[in-house]
Amino acid sequence: MKRPKLKKASKRMTCHKRYKIKKKIREHHRKLRKEAKKRGHKKPRKDPGVPNSAPFKEAVLREAELKKQQLEELKQQQKLDRQMEQEKKRKRETNPGDEPSNAPVEEIEQSKTKKAKLGKQNPKKIHCQELKKVIEASDVLLEVLDARDPLGCRCPQVEEAIVQSEHKKLVLVLNKSDLVPKENLESWLNYLKKEFPTVVFKASAVLKNKMKVTKVQKKAVPFKSKVCFGREGLWKLLEGFQETCGRAIQVGVIGFPNVGKSSIINSLKQEWICNVGVSMGLTRSMQVVPLDKQITIIDSPSFIVSPLNSSTALALRSPTSIETLKPMESASAILDQADAQQVVLKYTVPNYKNSLEFFTKLAQRRGMHQKGGSPNVEGAAKLIWSEWTGASLNYYCHPPTSWTTPPHFNESVVANMKRGFDLEELEKNNAHSMQAIRSPHLARSILFQSSGLTNGIIEEKDIPEELTRQRESKQEVGDNNSNMVGDQESVDGEVDEKVSDISPVGDTTKALPEESTAGEPSAGSFILDELAKEDDIYDFSTDYM
Repeated sequence: MKRPKLKKASKRMTCHKRYKIKKKIREHHRKLRKEAKKRGHKKPRKDPGVPNSAPFKEAVLREAELKKQQLEELKQQQKLDRQMEQEKKRKRETNPGDEPSNAPVEEIEQSKTKKAKLGKQNPKKIHCQELKKVIEASDVLLEVLDARDPLGCRCPQVEEAIVQSEHKKLVLVLNKSDLVPKENLESWLNYLKKEFPTVVFKASAVLKNKMKVTKVQKKAVPFKSKVCFGREGLWKLLEGFQETCGRAIQVGVIGFPNVGKSSIINSLKQEWICNVGVSMGLTRSMQVVPLDKQITIIDSPSFIVSPLNSSTALALRSPTSIETLKPMESASAILDQADAQQVVLKYTVPNYKNSLEFFTKLAQRRGMHQKGGSPNVEGAAKLIWSEWTGASLNYYCHPPTSWTTPPHFNESVVANMKRGFDLEELEKNNAHSMQAIRSPHLARSILFQSSGLTNGIIEEKDIPEELTRQRESKQEVGDNNSNMVGDQESVDGEVDEKVSDISPVGDTTKALPEESTAGEPSAGSFILDELAKEDDIYDFSTDYM
């Protein structure tokens, strides 16, 4: 018998049931919306950054900023190389018969040799070349000094080169004036104005980037409300000199690293134009900034410190991007010149006999430990070095008791340097800015013994050849390793490789601890040995209960 065909169940439903289902769905969605409204809108989590309690906060920020700048410079260089290649291709397409067939191969080889030469070139020579360009192009040169150690920020070689060119003027700018006591600032001003016109200045460091500058302008909040002193006095001084000259002038800003050259330019322009950061030696090439139609200001790279200087001058004035210093030696050299009692009060540690004992006590105080519980002595030394080279620690040094004419110029040169400036108005502006600046108390600052004038290098022939040889040997080792790995690398890999080989800026947090000599034991091992000796002294027969 044939099986009857089964009928499929119909999907039709009554209107009552269909409307009931839709109603339940609407109620469910309404309930979800209410719950979401009660919870509130969750914003995406922002990067909290480095906490203030972190022991290496300044070093980490310095490393991040340096790496960011290096990547930006490499991207710009790659962009220019691409544009040059495109222009060459267009020329080949327009004139195919003019160039031989082997031309592309020769061009590639030439570009490779040029890149190799740029990579092997000493960054100190580049700094000397850029500094010479700034001195030659400027009519007035502003030598920026750190008010905490003005004498240590002066370079006699650069001042002598400016004095030899008769038509150039030199003005001293005492920056970071809010970090020294007012009495000490007055004594330094009276000492320095006997030689050159001196301006008391405190640069503004509030704005972070150009986007924030535009927002502030839209809200009609003036830039003058930001913390900046001495701008009007310096501006009037330059305007008065420009009127006496009767033509447009160019003003060069020079000085040692981390004295605030780029910050002064940003304060004068009232915009964030030059890169400013915690790291030393950020500016590597001259940058022209027009202040108005008659005055143009030029930012320059920092002075090159001569290796013949004292250890304290090398520790405070050498940028980490040019020379890699040993943290223990540099920090101990700084501590030797500081008042021990005031250092103890500042860092709240017990009295110490030597710098190694101070670093161990500071590491224990701040909770800086290595594996095994031993104090991180090198980390404490890096912390001291970063605070003394930064712009947050209050310390000061006394000016010399008697003023004598420096050897590189005489009284006639001093009179010539002051000619063309309105010195009476400058004194009034300096007095006004000193009253407005909130200076720290004398008891809260650390007394520091200055090591005197810091010798610099202007000529390329004076640069020691040992550093260039070491750099070339390192690059040869890096090139051999890259050839062994192979040529199949991504663009990001090439960028990282160029940063490690070409850029003069090294990772300070990684490079500094590696420079301990092989023959001498490190400080951490010395402390571990002492702890082991103390454990061996324990006698179980008498002490164990």
